[in-house]
Amino acid sequence: MLGSSPDAPLLETRNLTRILPGVVPVTLVEDVNLQIGRSEFVAITGPSGSGKSSLLYLLGLLDRPTRGEVLINGHPTHARSRVELADLRLEQIGFVFQFHFLLPEFTALENVMVPMQKLARLSKRDQKQRATDLLANFGLGDLLNRRPAQLSGGQRQRVAVARALANAPPLILADEPTGSLDSHATEQVFQTLKDIVSTKDTTIISVTHDMDIATRMHRRIHLVDGRIDYDRSQTDPVPA
Repeated sequence: MLGSSPDAPLLETRNLTRILPGVVPVTLVEDVNLQIGRSEFVAITGPSGSGKSSLLYLLGLLDRPTRGEVLINGHPTHARSRVELADLRLEQIGFVFQFHFLLPEFTALENVMVPMQKLARLSKRDQKQRATDLLANFGLGDLLNRRPAQLSGGQRQRVAVARALANAPPLILADEPTGSLDSHATEQVFQTLKDIVSTKDTTIISVTHDMDIATRMHRRIHLVDGRIDYDRSQTDPVPA
């Protein structure tokens, strides 16, 4: 378990940069400096190719920076091994992607139990109870034994959100979580994420192209060409 420094932000980046090597190197993210606290609801926006997903993967320790670093609870992560990073992700970060990536042969209940089985902190009975409670909280209590193919798009994505919460991480990273959904399912998933921030002391950072969603979140970080163009709270004036 990673300890928490009392005054440290939940997530911090220092001069975070990712360059793809090659004959002509490609800069995906450049000199990004961020501090993100607990219980924040943050949108990452920007045009296609601006580095949104690349930044999210760096924040989630799924990719290593070319230079700079990511700190979680005040602790640097750059010197950790691949195994240590995997353990850190399992404890501290939940992921939700545009496509749910549920295991098709598993039920909704079994899918939510997978991260708990990997962390192995709870008994099988307690894992099942926690997964049941999470799904019930998202209005899926009567769908526990259905497989992904038997669920609607919105239901599958809510199962994916429940799975991201399985180990009670303080941080959830979402990459276009409503990008493949219709307007009704989009609103369902958005409200689910919003409720998580307000009731579970959890920070959510989400890449989104949906400006209606982005403007309803607490904070918006806008990228252009891999750099932060602006970083504003909901009450700040929209830049010209």
